[in-house]
Amino acid sequence: MSLPLPPFFDPANAARFLFRPDPQALLSVAQEWKRAHALKPAPRAARNVHLLLIDVQKDFCFPEGSLFVGGRSGRGAIDDTRRIAEFIHRNLATLTNITATLDSHFAQQIFFPSFWIDAHGTPLTPHREITVAQIGAGEVRPDPAMASWLCGGDVAWLERQVRDYCAQLERAGRYTLYLWPPHCLLGSDGHALAGLVQEARLFHSYARSAQSFTELKGENPLTENYSVLRPEVLTRHDGQPLGVRNSALMNTLLASDALLIAGQASSHCVMSSIDDLLEEIRARDPRLAKKLYVLTDCMSAVAVPDGKGGFLADFTPQAEAALQRYADAGMQLVKSSAPLESWLRLDR
Repeated sequence: MSLPLPPFFDPANAARFLFRPDPQALLSVAQEWKRAHALKPAPRAARNVHLLLIDVQKDFCFPEGSLFVGGRSGRGAIDDTRRIAEFIHRNLATLTNITATLDSHFAQQIFFPSFWIDAHGTPLTPHREITVAQIGAGEVRPDPAMASWLCGGDVAWLERQVRDYCAQLERAGRYTLYLWPPHCLLGSDGHALAGLVQEARLFHSYARSAQSFTELKGENPLTENYSVLRPEVLTRHDGQPLGVRNSALMNTLLASDALLIAGQASSHCVMSSIDDLLEEIRARDPRLAKKLYVLTDCMSAVAVPDGKGGFLADFTPQAEAALQRYADAGMQLVKSSAPLESWLRLDR
């Protein structure tokens, strides 16, 4: 059952970095909306339709953010935010759970330029790769000051660790260590969810008596954590654990009758999360893939403009290849703008 957009919804807020909803006002409207549309509590629903929103945060969703996912169009995440919010509002009666992941970082982490220096002791700049070969040649190294709070001042240990980390990444073949601008720093404005999405998920929570679940990821300073389901590297060079898989969330997501996925960016955190889901699905039962729905018009790829009409980095091809992999595995690639009842199949 598709619902109208609520009276407070303003699509222009998709482009307003400073917009934030009023939870108490939303609660009042939600009570009226619940009665007007005979909405039932989500926990009593016969089917569990779970929407996973990946990193729909201000730093990714606005040009004012430090890592805006504009895609090739330059408006990517802004339009995605609007479509995500519209999708939630129109499908309040069907969606039973919404989980929002939050990329969550400290100022000093292995994928930030401040963590590294070059051969002359100068900090590095964003949007470049770090390879084992560069470390071995002495072109780059971790700032020795990092060792004071990471490993008791043992600079040699830290240098062995970063070399091993990059080697593990390169062997896995999923990513090479990439330095990003500081983003989604804990305590910053950019860490928060885009206001229009926050408004929609709160309204769903109040109208359907559902909890507004979140999952934080990315706090470990020594590993990337694109996927919400696991860090990129799980062990240190000395064999000790570096991170763990989020088995509880994996089980929750795969227990749903339908799992819908949207967010940022299709080339990185969305792609890695779905790749991990697919790996688990193949291990459990490949037929589970058919209950995953990727909202392709609610995500964009990282494409960093160079200011000259081109791009410093453009990961669109990787995102497109990933979508094809998911379709080949049996997942459903769908548009949020199409009526949900035209593509959601809960009888499978």
